Amino acid sequence: MTNTEIRTRFAPSPTGYMHIGNLRTALYAYLFARANDGTFILRIEDTDRNRYVADAVEFIRRTLDAAGIVPDEGPDEIGGAYGPYVQSERMEIYKKYAEQLVESGHAYRCFCHHAEEAEESAEEGKSFGGYPRTCRDLSPSEVEEHLSRGEEYVIRQKMPLVGETTFHDVVHGNVTIPNTELEDQVLLKRDGMPTYNFANVIDDHLMKVSHIIRGTEFITSTPKHVLLYEAFGWEPPVFVHLAPVMGRDDETGKTSKLSKRHGATSFDDLVKMGYPAAAIVNYVALLGWNPKTTNQEIFSMDELIEAFSIEGLSKSPAVFDYDKLGWMSGEYFKAMSDEAFAAAARPYAGELPQHIEEQWAAIAGLLRTRVAKLSDVRPAIEFLIETPPFDAALYENKRNKVTPEAAQQLLPELIDILAALPEDRWENELLYALLEECIEREGWKKGTVMWVLRIAAAGQAVTPGGATELLAILGREAGIARLKAALARLSA
Repeated sequence: MTNTEIRTRFAPSPTGYMHIGNLRTALYAYLFARANDGTFILRIEDTDRNRYVADAVEFIRRTLDAAGIVPDEGPDEIGGAYGPYVQSERMEIYKKYAEQLVESGHAYRCFCHHAEEAEESAEEGKSFGGYPRTCRDLSPSEVEEHLSRGEEYVIRQKMPLVGETTFHDVVHGNVTIPNTELEDQVLLKRDGMPTYNFANVIDDHLMKVSHIIRGTEFITSTPKHVLLYEAFGWEPPVFVHLAPVMGRDDETGKTSKLSKRHGATSFDDLVKMGYPAAAIVNYVALLGWNPKTTNQEIFSMDELIEAFSIEGLSKSPAVFDYDKLGWMSGEYFKAMSDEAFAAAARPYAGELPQHIEEQWAAIAGLLRTRVAKLSDVRPAIEFLIETPPFDAALYENKRNKVTPEAAQQLLPELIDILAALPEDRWENELLYALLEECIEREGWKKGTVMWVLRIAAAGQAVTPGGATELLAILGREAGIARLKAALARLSA
């Protein structure tokens, strides 16, 4: 590239939600532009009207905003010097350049109907597949005859019939495709709409895009784009094709391209599940990119910008690991204040009894270092709202030498000790101090006492807090009631 200004673009189609792979493409384009004091462009490629979703553009805008990816140029109020930034608003531009290719002999008008094209293709069995180039060599007089009859036409690219086309990709090196595999693709449809393969070349050139960062699925289309650049006499941009994001099947361990059968696959779905947006972005940044100067894993957006380089991109597919995302999400929660986490987590807790609601700050304080996503909050506290079914086996603990029988003998004394504490002094620190005093006096094993009380109070093995923390949250009346109910079941 002779143009030293870095200009990247994210050019989604408004056909639905933003897949993790789309988000990663946008993020890398943004990081590369920012890391090099360049410009990041948002362009909407909406020429496929059959798949167009009405509110998808606004959804894309909201997603980028939530992810902290801020376009320098783009549709509507974003603006810029090379608009419009929505392809359906650039129809005259595409028509002009398509006609220019026809005039220069690099494209031709095709009057064939789609059904006929499909039949002829099947009969001919050409190695390049698709359209059999019926109209490729029409004489000027034959073209005029079709036009005089008012026949509609598409404009097709005239591919070379021999040789091969090579382009260089930053990640994958030189890529060569035999020209015999390249169909005479449609550039402009009958309705005047451009195809993706044509419009993106025109737009990237006119918007002065220096680096095209996109998925590997576009590698086989890139020779067609390169031939268009050559036909216009334009210098191609730098190509960067990203290896795919894969998902792992839990049962077989096999990987395949990430899809909904692997779990949530869109940024919006993950945010709704309660992963912090910044954690998702942080994790996605590391799906196929390794910083060269640090082993750091937790990055702010500014730190990602500072560390990002194209040289760190991998040509190997990345596997989306929900456990790793959960770990990273947990690190973000740990970095939050108790107050900030409590506010963020409260909507996920659902409706709470009044006495539990009053203890929300304490509950959130326990959960902050124990959940991987906010949708884990309600399941983690469900036992506080409704006691789980009784299970005597939970009292078995070899390490602390606890058995259901031992718990049955110990609980009556513990209930009497705790019941002596009045309501106004029923709080975690005082409960803990009272029990420590009794443990020392009676010679009990601390682990035994705390295990028995926690299981009796919670009714389940895994809890977000210890025995006295849970009893404090439950309150004196409900706490004592649960201990007595557990004793009754153990004695039954």
